[in-house]
Amino acid sequence: MTARPLSPAIAFAVAAGGIGLFSIMDAFMKSLTLALGVYNALAWRTALSAMLGGVAWKASGGGWPSRRAARLHLLRGAITAVMALLFFWGLARVPMAQAIALSYIAPLLALLLGAVALGERVGARTVGASVAALGGVAIIMAGHRSAALGPEAFLGAVAILVSAVLYAVNLVVARVQSQAARPGEIAFFQSAIVAGLLLLAAPWLLVVPPTGEYWKIACGAALATASLFLLAWAYAHGETGYLATTEYTSFVYAAVLGWLAFGERVATTTLLGAAVIVAACLYAARRRPAKVLEVAA
Repeated sequence: MTARPLSPAIAFAVAAGGIGLFSIMDAFMKSLTLALGVYNALAWRTALSAMLGGVAWKASGGGWPSRRAARLHLLRGAITAVMALLFFWGLARVPMAQAIALSYIAPLLALLLGAVALGERVGARTVGASVAALGGVAIIMAGHRSAALGPEAFLGAVAILVSAVLYAVNLVVARVQSQAARPGEIAFFQSAIVAGLLLLAAPWLLVVPPTGEYWKIACGAALATASLFLLAWAYAHGETGYLATTEYTSFVYAAVLGWLAFGERVATTTLLGAAVIVAACLYAARRRPAKVLEVAA
């Protein structure tokens, strides 16, 4: 096999594309959670995602994972199941833009965890971009502090914050996992394990959704599978702290989709904060690491 240099900007762009697809999926999941409840929305979407992921896995050659990869699949699947339940439960109770803003502690935590657990270098440009992006989040939160979000908004915000901590761990595990398995395998086993864990409660909680919700489940599953595939590929070719800054672009998607799909008003402070976040991400994307990554052709 021949090795060829891979620009880190390519991994960054692929990760940003995966975040974009995941953000659109969030809008479908918010609608499904409001209609079906968080358990049924997540169980049905993840079960279909596992089927789609199985196709991607088979197309990439299939094959049973190694023992190390299987352990990582199980670990990340368990983390993802709890993380997703908390996030989508909270998402149904606060505006999309605010939910995403609260989740932005995850990339910052991932920077620290990546350095501690994986020995990754945290460059000054990445740290500066993350601090600037956090400033953008502060601007957004200042504009939302007086909003009337309903009696369950506080609990929803707490659920999202706990989910964000788990997501930071998830990002670091994803980096290790991407070195042990191919993207198609990860997309399949990630969804299959989460679906299997959720379906343990099926005898008590699972209900058949109304036919009018089927298309949303299908769209959510397709978007989640495509996002997992892109992010798995990106994290196989870039450092956790560097790629984690792409998470900040999700705010732009959340603000627009929240307004279009749910009539959630986008405040001036929200737009200002989003501009700061995007500028920070573009600044981080210009980073020039000392080492050029290589991949097998």
